[in-house]
Amino acid sequence: MKAKADICFEVSWEAANKVGGIYTVIKSKARQMKKHYKDYYLIGPYIAGKSELDVEFEDTPRDLVPVFREMEKQKIKCRYGRWMIESEPKVILIDAGGIIEDKDAWKKLWWESYGIDSLRGAWDFEEPMLWASAAGILIEKIAATEPGKNIVAQCHEWMAGFALLWLKLQKAKVGTVFTTHATMLGRSIAGSGRDLYAELDTMDPKKEAYGCNIESKFTTEYACAQTSDAFTTVSATTAMEAEKILGRKPDVLVLNGLDSDEFPVMEDLAVLHRQTRDKMRDFFSYYFFPYEGQYFDLEETLAFFMVGRYEYRNKGMDVYLEALGQLNETMKKEKTAKRVVAFIWVPAGIERTRAEIIESKNYYYHLRTTIRKYSDMIFTNLSNKLLSREKLTPKNILPEEFFSAVKKDVWKFQRKGCPPSSTHVLTNETQDTVMRELKRLGLDNGPEDFVKVIFYPVYLDGNDGFLNLSYYDAMAACHLGVFPSYYEPWGYTPIESAAMGVPAVTTDLAGCGMYLDEKLKDQKDPGIWIVKRKGRSYSQVVDSLYTVFHDYVHLDHSERGERKIAAKKAVELTDWKQLIDNYIEAHNIAIDKVQ
Repeated sequence: MKAKADICFEVSWEAANKVGGIYTVIKSKARQMKKHYKDYYLIGPYIAGKSELDVEFEDTPRDLVPVFREMEKQKIKCRYGRWMIESEPKVILIDAGGIIEDKDAWKKLWWESYGIDSLRGAWDFEEPMLWASAAGILIEKIAATEPGKNIVAQCHEWMAGFALLWLKLQKAKVGTVFTTHATMLGRSIAGSGRDLYAELDTMDPKKEAYGCNIESKFTTEYACAQTSDAFTTVSATTAMEAEKILGRKPDVLVLNGLDSDEFPVMEDLAVLHRQTRDKMRDFFSYYFFPYEGQYFDLEETLAFFMVGRYEYRNKGMDVYLEALGQLNETMKKEKTAKRVVAFIWVPAGIERTRAEIIESKNYYYHLRTTIRKYSDMIFTNLSNKLLSREKLTPKNILPEEFFSAVKKDVWKFQRKGCPPSSTHVLTNETQDTVMRELKRLGLDNGPEDFVKVIFYPVYLDGNDGFLNLSYYDAMAACHLGVFPSYYEPWGYTPIESAAMGVPAVTTDLAGCGMYLDEKLKDQKDPGIWIVKRKGRSYSQVVDSLYTVFHDYVHLDHSERGERKIAAKKAVELTDWKQLIDNYIEAHNIAIDKVQ
């Protein structure tokens, strides 16, 4: 599809600023956006000390110098550079700190112009309001220097929406597109434990927003949806929600994709899996094996994982743990050789790292160092005895001093009790939902348990002190990604997992799951399972997820390999090469409306 706009501005709080899933959207589609637009600019917030790590700042282009000077006269600083990702898109970061003193005047303007009620709006509302208002001024000024050119402004979420509201207020000849990735009210209601989808047809959105104390963000979102030239959402799930809550049916569904070219091919993933798996096995060795009765065969151990924000019900953490509890009881009865270690990679408030795990890690690597120290001597003894045809015994292969050295290390390595359920001591740990549920379900890492669970409440940045694996490398080490969300407007994690050659589970209430459910319905041996949640009871969902777990545990090595290939193949359905036209269609609708 050919783009009608000559210049495209994409405005997002997450442009070169990693916060959540929108960051992945913008980053992964930048290459395709540059192919469609010669003049493509990302506009994001300048964050001192952080932006310098992500953006290579450059001299301001000649045509932008006068605009930036005018902005500075209005106490708004703009910086130009290139986002340091593979596609190197142009980016303008805005520092709106100079207009903080004017925030009440801006609130008044938005109330009088669009009915945005920000009386109770705090800094988490005010900061993006000021930044996005400044972004609108910037686009207006640039547009004034480009007469005769078609210009489109793509704004993500309410945080960026003030830019389009300003452009409309000034009657600027700029097509505006508003994308809601999840409505504020929908997320709030779903997260509170209420049945959002059962209430959609009868709720009073405005009344509910005030009841949830989110009216400032809701009224902004509503104004953006009603005012934009083109309104879009990221999935059919969110489209249904947005039509009821924001009062407008989306013009286009801009489904989220990935740039599959940025992910390794299967051959490289096989190598990466072995490398990262070995690191994970080292972690299991010092996490579980110091405790009596905890040894199990790592060759027969499967690693499951869940990753995301700490939204216990929305992300399906409740279903995940319940299904793991059922799996544990079944595996005990079957007395299988298999074991499952299930991770919860969900950042949470922590007080400190557990000292006993650090000690066990140190003893483990000291033991390995001791063994390595004697390895040459052991190899020589073994070779000599084999060549001399002597009978092999521990005493004539292993040096006497080796036994005493190792015995001391093993003694230090031993611990009493059970392995902890989390790698860190959590803030208010006794009240933490995950920790309480693990205890209730009997998933306490006892020696009799076939399913072990580890709550890992820190970001996977490659330097956490234990796994020391990056986000994608940690995925690659595992066997199954689990994302049984109740509320998930799209859900990148199943696709990311599949792109790393790791089969995944999602649901038909997730935007991604709904999309793939239709595309993969005829596939016999899937690499991505779609658990049915729509219209089903909690226990039915748990049973369905348990069935996926149980069936997967009993696959042999070759069958798991087939699922890996199928997962990788499914990613092609979400490649930006296929999906970018949805964005171009929305931009073209906006351009047509302002011409």
